[in-house]
Amino acid sequence: MKRFPLVFLGLAVALAGHAYPFPLGEGGAPRSASPIGRSLKKGPLGESPRLPTLSAKAVSEIDALLQEAVRQGTVPGVVAIVTNKDRVLYHGAFGLMDTGKRKPMQKDSIFRIASMTKPVTSVAIMMLKEQGKLGLDDPVSKYLPAFQNREVISSFNPADATYKTKKAANEVLIRHLLTNTSGLAYAFSNDTVNRLQQKTQVEAEDLPLLYEPGTRWTYSGSTKVLGLVIEKITGGGLEKFFEQRIFRPLELEDTAYSVPAAKAGRTVTIQQREKGKLMELPNPERLEGPARGDGGLFSTASDYAKFLQMFLNDGQWRGATLVHKESIEAMTRNQIGNVIVDTQQTTNPLRSLNFPFGAGQDKFGFGFQITASNKDNPNLRSPGSYTWAGINNTHFWVDPKRQIAAVILMQILPFYDDGCMKVYRDFEAAIGRNLR
Repeated sequence: MKRFPLVFLGLAVALAGHAYPFPLGEGGAPRSASPIGRSLKKGPLGESPRLPTLSAKAVSEIDALLQEAVRQGTVPGVVAIVTNKDRVLYHGAFGLMDTGKRKPMQKDSIFRIASMTKPVTSVAIMMLKEQGKLGLDDPVSKYLPAFQNREVISSFNPADATYKTKKAANEVLIRHLLTNTSGLAYAFSNDTVNRLQQKTQVEAEDLPLLYEPGTRWTYSGSTKVLGLVIEKITGGGLEKFFEQRIFRPLELEDTAYSVPAAKAGRTVTIQQREKGKLMELPNPERLEGPARGDGGLFSTASDYAKFLQMFLNDGQWRGATLVHKESIEAMTRNQIGNVIVDTQQTTNPLRSLNFPFGAGQDKFGFGFQITASNKDNPNLRSPGSYTWAGINNTHFWVDPKRQIAAVILMQILPFYDDGCMKVYRDFEAAIGRNLR
Protein backbone atom coordinates (compact mmCIF):
# COMPACT_ATOMS: atom_id res chain seq x y z
CA MET A 1 0.00 0.00 0.00
CA LYS A 2 1.37 3.35 -1.02
CA ARG A 3 1.12 6.41 1.18
CA PHE A 4 0.00 9.56 -0.60
CA PRO A 5 0.37 13.01 0.91
CA LEU A 6 -2.72 15.21 0.80
CA VAL A 7 -0.98 18.27 -0.60
CA PHE A 8 -3.11 18.12 -3.75
CA LEU A 9 -6.42 18.31 -1.96
CA GLY A 10 -6.67 22.08 -2.14
CA LEU A 11 -6.73 21.87 -5.93
CA ALA A 12 -9.36 19.13 -5.75
CA VAL A 13 -11.55 21.26 -3.52
CA ALA A 14 -11.53 24.01 -6.12
CA LEU A 15 -12.37 21.55 -8.88
CA ALA A 16 -15.15 19.77 -7.00
CA GLY A 17 -18.78 20.54 -7.84
CA HIS A 18 -20.43 23.39 -5.95
CA ALA A 19 -23.60 22.95 -3.90
CA TYR A 20 -26.96 24.47 -4.81
CA PRO A 21 -29.81 25.02 -2.34
CA PHE A 22 -32.55 24.51 -4.95
CA PRO A 23 -33.70 21.72 -7.28
CA LEU A 24 -30.56 20.77 -9.16
CA GLY A 25 -30.61 21.81 -12.78
CA GLU A 26 -32.52 25.02 -12.07
CA GLY A 27 -31.73 28.58 -11.03
CA GLY A 28 -28.37 28.66 -12.79
CA ALA A 29 -27.08 25.25 -11.67
CA PRO A 30 -24.90 23.52 -14.29
CA ARG A 31 -26.43 20.99 -16.64
CA SER A 32 -24.18 18.32 -15.16
CA ALA A 33 -25.82 18.62 -11.74
CA SER A 34 -26.84 15.50 -9.86
CA PRO A 35 -29.57 13.38 -11.49
CA ILE A 36 -31.66 13.47 -8.34
CA GLY A 37 -32.84 16.95 -9.33
CA ARG A 38 -34.56 15.59 -12.39
CA SER A 39 -36.74 13.37 -10.22
CA LEU A 40 -37.90 16.06 -7.83
CA LYS A 41 -40.72 18.57 -7.96
CA LYS A 42 -39.72 21.70 -9.84
CA GLY A 43 -40.05 25.23 -8.53
CA PRO A 44 -38.07 28.00 -6.84
CA LEU A 45 -36.61 27.66 -3.38
CA GLY A 46 -39.12 28.41 -0.65
CA GLU A 47 -42.16 27.78 -2.89
CA SER A 48 -43.85 25.79 -0.14
CA PRO A 49 -43.62 27.44 3.29
CA ARG A 50 -44.37 24.10 4.92
CA LEU A 51 -41.15 22.54 3.70
CA PRO A 52 -37.75 23.33 5.23
CA THR A 53 -35.09 25.18 3.25
CA LEU A 54 -31.45 26.20 3.56
CA SER A 55 -30.31 29.73 2.76
CA ALA A 56 -27.38 30.68 0.55
CA LYS A 57 -25.51 31.54 3.76
CA ALA A 58 -26.14 28.01 5.03
CA VAL A 59 -24.82 26.52 1.80
CA SER A 60 -21.66 28.63 2.11
CA GLU A 61 -21.19 27.55 5.72
CA ILE A 62 -21.50 23.85 4.88
CA ASP A 63 -19.20 24.28 1.88
CA ALA A 64 -16.61 25.93 4.10
CA LEU A 65 -16.60 23.28 6.81
CA LEU A 66 -16.28 20.42 4.31
CA GLN A 67 -13.57 22.26 2.38
CA GLU A 68 -11.70 22.85 5.62
CA ALA A 69 -11.90 19.15 6.55
CA VAL A 70 -10.24 18.34 3.23
CA ARG A 71 -7.68 21.14 3.53
CA GLN A 72 -6.62 19.94 6.98
CA GLY A 73 -6.28 16.35 5.75
CA THR A 74 -9.02 15.08 8.06
CA VAL A 75 -10.63 13.38 5.08
CA PRO A 76 -9.29 13.10 1.53
CA GLY A 77 -12.76 13.54 0.04
CA VAL A 78 -16.43 13.77 0.94
CA VAL A 79 -19.87 14.06 -0.68
CA ALA A 80 -22.85 15.40 1.28
CA ILE A 81 -26.50 15.96 0.45
CA VAL A 82 -29.53 17.34 2.29
CA THR A 83 -33.09 16.96 1.07
CA ASN A 84 -36.65 17.60 2.15
CA LYS A 85 -39.50 15.41 0.90
CA ASP A 86 -39.59 17.11 -2.50
CA ARG A 87 -36.21 18.58 -3.36
CA VAL A 88 -32.51 18.76 -2.66
CA LEU A 89 -31.47 21.62 -0.38
CA TYR A 90 -27.73 21.02 -0.55
CA HIS A 91 -25.37 18.84 -2.57
CA GLY A 92 -21.60 19.23 -2.45
CA ALA A 93 -18.47 17.25 -3.32
CA PHE A 94 -14.97 18.08 -2.11
CA GLY A 95 -11.46 16.69 -2.19
CA LEU A 96 -10.21 13.60 -3.96
CA MET A 97 -11.94 10.33 -4.74
CA ASP A 98 -8.61 8.68 -5.61
CA THR A 99 -5.50 10.21 -4.04
CA GLY A 100 -3.04 8.10 -6.01
CA LYS A 101 -4.50 9.24 -9.33
CA ARG A 102 -5.38 12.71 -7.98
CA LYS A 103 -8.97 12.39 -9.21
CA PRO A 104 -11.34 15.05 -7.84
CA MET A 105 -14.42 13.91 -5.95
CA GLN A 106 -17.65 14.33 -7.92
CA LYS A 107 -21.27 14.59 -6.80
CA ASP A 108 -22.03 11.30 -8.55
CA SER A 109 -19.01 9.43 -7.16
CA ILE A 110 -19.85 5.86 -6.20
CA PHE A 111 -19.25 4.64 -2.64
CA ARG A 112 -19.28 1.28 -0.89
CA ILE A 113 -22.18 1.87 1.48
CA ALA A 114 -21.79 -1.44 3.38
CA SER A 115 -24.33 -1.58 6.23
CA MET A 116 -26.42 1.20 4.72
CA THR A 117 -27.68 -1.85 2.79
CA LYS A 118 -29.51 -2.94 5.95
CA PRO A 119 -32.41 -0.43 5.72
CA VAL A 120 -32.96 -1.55 2.11
CA THR A 121 -33.27 -5.15 3.29
CA SER A 122 -35.62 -4.06 6.06
CA VAL A 123 -37.88 -2.34 3.51
CA ALA A 124 -37.91 -5.55 1.47
CA ILE A 125 -39.04 -7.49 4.55
CA MET A 126 -41.87 -5.01 5.13
CA MET A 127 -42.92 -5.42 1.50
CA LEU A 128 -43.21 -9.18 1.99
CA LYS A 129 -45.07 -8.61 5.23
CA GLU A 130 -47.59 -6.38 3.44
CA GLN A 131 -48.06 -9.13 0.85
CA GLY A 132 -48.85 -11.62 3.60
CA LYS A 133 -45.78 -13.71 2.77
CA LEU A 134 -44.31 -13.47 6.27
CA GLY A 135 -45.20 -12.21 9.73
CA LEU A 136 -43.01 -10.16 12.03
CA ASP A 137 -43.65 -12.67 14.81
CA ASP A 138 -42.90 -15.69 12.65
CA PRO A 139 -40.04 -17.82 13.94
CA VAL A 140 -37.04 -17.59 11.64
CA SER A 141 -36.94 -21.39 11.63
CA LYS A 142 -40.14 -21.35 9.56
CA TYR A 143 -37.98 -20.23 6.65
CA LEU A 144 -34.50 -21.33 7.72
CA PRO A 145 -34.58 -24.68 9.56
CA ALA A 146 -31.05 -24.12 10.90
CA PHE A 147 -32.62 -21.71 13.41
CA GLN A 148 -34.64 -24.47 15.06
CA ASN A 149 -33.65 -25.41 18.62
CA ARG A 150 -30.98 -22.75 18.91
CA GLU A 151 -28.75 -22.85 21.98
CA VAL A 152 -27.91 -19.81 24.09
CA ILE A 153 -24.65 -19.37 25.98
CA SER A 154 -25.19 -19.88 29.70
CA SER A 155 -21.57 -19.37 30.77
CA PHE A 156 -18.39 -18.23 29.03
CA ASN A 157 -14.78 -18.46 30.23
CA PRO A 158 -12.79 -15.63 28.63
CA ALA A 159 -9.49 -17.26 29.63
CA ASP A 160 -9.81 -20.08 27.10
CA ALA A 161 -13.08 -19.29 25.28
CA THR A 162 -14.81 -22.37 26.64
CA TYR A 163 -18.53 -22.10 27.22
CA LYS A 164 -21.69 -23.90 28.21
CA THR A 165 -25.08 -23.61 26.55
CA LYS A 166 -28.71 -24.28 27.23
CA LYS A 167 -31.70 -24.41 24.94
CA ALA A 168 -33.11 -20.96 24.28
CA ALA A 169 -36.45 -20.42 26.00
CA ASN A 170 -37.83 -18.64 22.94
CA GLU A 171 -37.27 -18.85 19.22
CA VAL A 172 -35.62 -16.10 17.21
CA LEU A 173 -38.38 -14.18 15.44
CA ILE A 174 -38.30 -12.03 12.30
CA ARG A 175 -38.75 -8.94 14.50
CA HIS A 176 -35.64 -9.89 16.50
CA LEU A 177 -33.60 -9.87 13.30
CA LEU A 178 -35.03 -6.49 12.29
CA THR A 179 -34.16 -4.95 15.67
CA ASN A 180 -30.74 -6.53 16.34
CA THR A 181 -32.08 -8.29 19.42
CA SER A 182 -31.63 -11.81 18.02
CA GLY A 183 -28.70 -12.85 20.20
CA LEU A 184 -26.28 -12.66 17.27
CA ALA A 185 -23.28 -10.30 17.04
CA TYR A 186 -20.39 -9.37 14.75
CA ALA A 187 -16.90 -10.45 15.75
CA PHE A 188 -15.41 -6.98 15.18
CA SER A 189 -17.71 -5.47 17.83
CA ASN A 190 -18.20 -8.30 20.32
CA ASP A 191 -15.36 -9.97 22.20
CA THR A 192 -17.23 -13.19 22.94
CA VAL A 193 -18.12 -13.79 19.30
CA ASN A 194 -14.61 -12.78 18.23
CA ARG A 195 -13.06 -15.32 20.62
CA LEU A 196 -15.48 -18.07 19.59
CA GLN A 197 -14.90 -17.48 15.88
CA GLN A 198 -11.15 -17.59 16.34
CA LYS A 199 -11.49 -20.86 18.21
CA THR A 200 -14.14 -22.61 16.11
CA GLN A 201 -13.91 -20.95 12.65
CA VAL A 202 -17.72 -20.99 12.62
CA GLU A 203 -19.72 -18.18 11.02
CA ALA A 204 -21.11 -15.72 13.58
CA GLU A 205 -24.70 -16.50 12.56
CA ASP A 206 -24.14 -20.21 13.34
CA LEU A 207 -22.70 -19.75 16.83
CA PRO A 208 -24.85 -20.16 19.95
CA LEU A 209 -26.90 -17.09 20.80
CA LEU A 210 -25.36 -14.62 23.24
CA TYR A 211 -28.63 -14.10 25.11
CA GLU A 212 -32.33 -14.88 25.01
CA PRO A 213 -33.87 -13.28 21.90
CA GLY A 214 -35.44 -9.91 22.57
CA THR A 215 -33.65 -9.22 25.86
CA ARG A 216 -30.60 -7.22 24.69
CA TRP A 217 -29.31 -5.25 21.71
CA THR A 218 -26.10 -6.18 19.88
CA TYR A 219 -25.02 -5.11 16.43
CA SER A 220 -24.99 -8.19 14.25
CA GLY A 221 -25.45 -9.95 10.95
CA SER A 222 -29.16 -10.35 11.70
CA THR A 223 -29.99 -8.52 8.47
CA LYS A 224 -27.79 -10.99 6.59
CA VAL A 225 -30.16 -13.66 7.83
CA LEU A 226 -33.12 -11.55 6.69
CA GLY A 227 -31.58 -11.55 3.23
CA LEU A 228 -31.63 -15.35 3.28
CA VAL A 229 -35.28 -15.27 4.36
CA ILE A 230 -36.12 -13.01 1.42
CA GLU A 231 -34.38 -15.37 -0.99
CA LYS A 232 -36.18 -18.36 0.52
CA ILE A 233 -39.61 -16.73 0.19
CA THR A 234 -39.12 -15.25 -3.27
CA GLY A 235 -37.15 -18.13 -4.75
CA GLY A 236 -34.76 -15.67 -6.35
CA GLY A 237 -31.65 -13.68 -5.61
CA LEU A 238 -31.61 -10.71 -3.28
CA GLU A 239 -30.22 -8.41 -5.97
CA LYS A 240 -33.06 -9.24 -8.34
CA PHE A 241 -35.68 -8.46 -5.69
CA PHE A 242 -34.03 -5.17 -4.77
CA GLU A 243 -33.68 -4.14 -8.39
CA GLN A 244 -37.28 -4.91 -9.33
CA ARG A 245 -39.07 -3.77 -6.17
CA ILE A 246 -36.91 -0.93 -4.83
CA PHE A 247 -34.15 0.37 -7.10
CA ARG A 248 -36.13 0.58 -10.33
CA PRO A 249 -39.25 2.22 -8.83
CA LEU A 250 -37.04 4.78 -7.03
CA GLU A 251 -34.98 5.42 -10.19
CA LEU A 252 -31.72 4.51 -8.46
CA GLU A 253 -29.35 4.42 -11.39
CA ASP A 254 -26.11 3.74 -9.54
CA THR A 255 -27.12 1.40 -6.70
CA ALA A 256 -26.18 -2.26 -7.07
CA TYR A 257 -23.99 -5.02 -5.67
CA SER A 258 -21.42 -4.44 -8.43
CA VAL A 259 -20.11 -1.54 -10.47
CA PRO A 260 -20.07 -2.04 -14.26
CA ALA A 261 -16.82 -1.33 -16.06
CA ALA A 262 -18.26 1.85 -17.60
CA LYS A 263 -18.77 3.33 -14.09
CA ALA A 264 -15.66 1.94 -12.40
CA GLY A 265 -13.81 5.23 -12.78
CA ARG A 266 -16.39 6.93 -10.55
CA THR A 267 -15.77 4.60 -7.59
CA VAL A 268 -14.06 6.07 -4.54
CA THR A 269 -11.06 4.28 -3.05
CA ILE A 270 -10.97 3.25 0.61
CA GLN A 271 -8.47 4.86 2.97
CA GLN A 272 -7.14 3.20 6.14
CA ARG A 273 -6.11 5.48 8.97
CA GLU A 274 -3.31 3.99 11.03
CA LYS A 275 -1.18 5.87 13.55
CA GLY A 276 -2.65 9.13 12.30
CA LYS A 277 -1.77 8.58 8.64
CA LEU A 278 -4.05 7.65 5.76
CA MET A 279 -3.09 4.80 3.44
CA GLU A 280 -5.03 4.35 0.23
CA LEU A 281 -6.26 0.91 -0.81
CA PRO A 282 -6.46 1.06 -4.62
CA ASN A 283 -9.65 -0.25 -6.18
CA PRO A 284 -9.51 -3.80 -7.54
CA GLU A 285 -10.13 -4.42 -11.22
CA ARG A 286 -13.57 -5.90 -10.47
CA LEU A 287 -15.82 -3.97 -8.13
CA GLU A 288 -18.25 -6.43 -6.60
CA GLY A 289 -19.75 -6.71 -3.15
CA PRO A 290 -21.28 -9.83 -1.65
CA ALA A 291 -25.03 -9.86 -2.38
CA ARG A 292 -26.08 -10.03 1.27
CA GLY A 293 -28.79 -8.46 3.34
CA ASP A 294 -26.36 -6.79 5.72
CA GLY A 295 -24.00 -5.18 3.22
CA GLY A 296 -22.37 -5.16 -0.18
CA LEU A 297 -24.17 -2.37 -2.02
CA PHE A 298 -22.53 0.44 -3.96
CA SER A 299 -24.42 3.72 -4.25
CA THR A 300 -24.25 7.50 -4.58
CA ALA A 301 -25.43 10.32 -2.34
CA SER A 302 -28.18 11.16 -4.83
CA ASP A 303 -29.49 7.62 -5.01
CA TYR A 304 -29.57 7.15 -1.27
CA ALA A 305 -31.27 10.52 -0.83
CA LYS A 306 -34.09 9.29 -3.07
CA PHE A 307 -34.43 6.21 -0.88
CA LEU A 308 -34.73 8.44 2.19
CA GLN A 309 -37.19 10.74 0.45
CA MET A 310 -39.44 7.72 0.14
CA PHE A 311 -39.49 7.59 3.96
CA LEU A 312 -40.27 11.30 4.22
CA ASN A 313 -43.18 10.67 1.84
CA ASP A 314 -44.61 7.83 3.95
CA GLY A 315 -43.52 5.08 1.58
CA GLN A 316 -44.40 6.80 -1.68
CA TRP A 317 -42.24 7.96 -4.57
CA ARG A 318 -43.63 10.07 -7.41
CA GLY A 319 -47.14 8.68 -6.94
CA ALA A 320 -46.12 5.03 -6.57
CA THR A 321 -46.42 3.27 -3.21
CA LEU A 322 -43.46 1.06 -2.31
CA VAL A 323 -44.65 0.37 1.25
CA HIS A 324 -47.60 1.76 3.17
CA LYS A 325 -47.45 4.53 5.75
CA GLU A 326 -48.12 2.03 8.53
CA SER A 327 -44.95 0.13 7.60
CA ILE A 328 -42.85 3.30 7.60
CA GLU A 329 -44.22 4.21 11.01
CA ALA A 330 -43.46 0.74 12.36
CA MET A 331 -39.90 0.79 11.00
CA THR A 332 -39.10 4.18 12.50
CA ARG A 333 -40.43 3.89 16.06
CA ASN A 334 -39.09 2.09 19.12
CA GLN A 335 -39.52 -1.65 18.64
CA ILE A 336 -37.32 -2.85 21.52
CA GLY A 337 -39.34 -1.72 24.51
CA ASN A 338 -37.19 -1.13 27.58
CA VAL A 339 -34.05 -2.47 25.89
CA ILE A 340 -31.54 0.22 24.89
CA VAL A 341 -28.82 0.46 22.26
CA ASP A 342 -25.55 -0.41 24.02
CA THR A 343 -22.02 0.72 23.18
CA GLN A 344 -20.39 -1.85 20.92
CA GLN A 345 -16.80 -2.39 22.01
CA THR A 346 -14.31 -2.88 19.21
CA THR A 347 -12.13 -5.98 18.97
CA ASN A 348 -10.24 -4.58 15.98
CA PRO A 349 -9.39 -0.85 16.18
CA LEU A 350 -8.24 -0.77 12.56
CA ARG A 351 -11.70 -1.85 11.46
CA SER A 352 -13.85 0.04 13.95
CA LEU A 353 -13.72 2.18 17.05
CA ASN A 354 -16.43 1.94 19.72
CA PHE A 355 -19.89 2.95 18.50
CA PRO A 356 -22.59 4.31 18.18
CA PHE A 357 -23.41 7.85 19.23
CA GLY A 358 -26.54 7.70 21.39
CA ALA A 359 -25.60 4.43 23.07
CA GLY A 360 -27.05 4.15 26.55
CA GLN A 361 -30.27 5.96 25.65
CA ASP A 362 -31.29 5.40 22.04
CA LYS A 363 -33.79 2.82 20.83
CA PHE A 364 -34.05 0.73 17.68
CA GLY A 365 -36.80 0.25 15.12
CA PHE A 366 -36.90 -2.11 12.17
CA GLY A 367 -33.49 -1.34 10.65
CA PHE A 368 -32.84 2.04 12.27
CA GLN A 369 -31.37 3.51 15.45
CA ILE A 370 -33.91 5.93 16.97
CA THR A 371 -32.64 9.15 18.58
CA ALA A 372 -33.81 9.61 22.19
CA SER A 373 -32.59 13.15 22.90
CA ASN A 374 -30.68 16.13 21.54
CA LYS A 375 -30.74 18.20 24.73
CA ASP A 376 -26.94 18.51 24.76
CA ASN A 377 -27.03 20.22 21.36
CA PRO A 378 -30.44 21.23 19.95
CA ASN A 379 -28.82 21.82 16.54
CA LEU A 380 -28.41 18.08 16.17
CA ARG A 381 -31.20 15.79 14.95
CA SER A 382 -34.52 15.86 16.78
CA PRO A 383 -35.69 13.08 19.11
CA GLY A 384 -37.43 10.47 16.98
CA SER A 385 -34.94 10.83 14.12
CA TYR A 386 -33.67 7.58 12.65
CA THR A 387 -30.26 6.65 11.34
CA TRP A 388 -27.67 4.08 10.45
CA ALA A 389 -24.29 3.91 8.71
CA GLY A 390 -21.76 1.88 6.76
CA ILE A 391 -18.42 0.71 8.09
CA ASN A 392 -16.38 2.89 5.69
CA ASN A 393 -17.94 5.97 7.35
CA THR A 394 -20.96 6.47 5.16
CA HIS A 395 -23.73 7.97 7.29
CA PHE A 396 -27.33 9.16 7.02
CA TRP A 397 -30.21 10.30 9.16
CA VAL A 398 -33.84 11.26 8.68
CA ASP A 399 -35.40 13.88 10.95
CA PRO A 400 -39.19 13.51 10.59
CA LYS A 401 -39.87 16.47 12.90
CA ARG A 402 -37.80 18.83 10.74
CA GLN A 403 -38.79 16.96 7.57
CA ILE A 404 -35.30 16.53 6.22
CA ALA A 405 -32.89 13.73 5.40
CA ALA A 406 -29.12 13.99 5.03
CA VAL A 407 -26.35 11.75 3.75
CA ILE A 408 -22.61 12.21 4.17
CA LEU A 409 -20.27 9.80 2.42
CA MET A 410 -16.60 9.13 3.14
CA GLN A 411 -14.47 6.02 2.56
CA ILE A 412 -12.22 5.73 5.58
CA LEU A 413 -11.50 2.96 8.07
CA PRO A 414 -11.88 2.53 10.97
CA PHE A 415 -15.61 2.95 11.44
CA TYR A 416 -16.32 5.90 13.76
CA ASP A 417 -12.88 7.34 12.98
CA ASP A 418 -12.54 10.47 15.14
CA GLY A 419 -11.90 12.76 12.19
CA CYS A 420 -14.82 11.41 10.17
CA MET A 421 -17.19 11.69 13.12
CA LYS A 422 -16.18 15.31 13.71
CA VAL A 423 -16.92 16.13 10.07
CA TYR A 424 -20.24 14.30 10.37
CA ARG A 425 -21.27 16.13 13.55
CA ASP A 426 -20.13 19.53 12.23
CA PHE A 427 -22.16 18.96 9.06
CA GLU A 428 -25.21 17.99 11.08
CA ALA A 429 -24.94 20.96 13.44
CA ALA A 430 -24.55 23.38 10.52
CA ILE A 431 -27.80 22.10 9.06
CA GLY A 432 -29.56 22.43 12.41
CA ARG A 433 -28.36 26.02 12.86
CA ASN A 434 -29.49 27.12 9.44
CA LEU A 435 -32.63 25.18 8.62
CA ARG A 436 -35.60 27.44 7.95
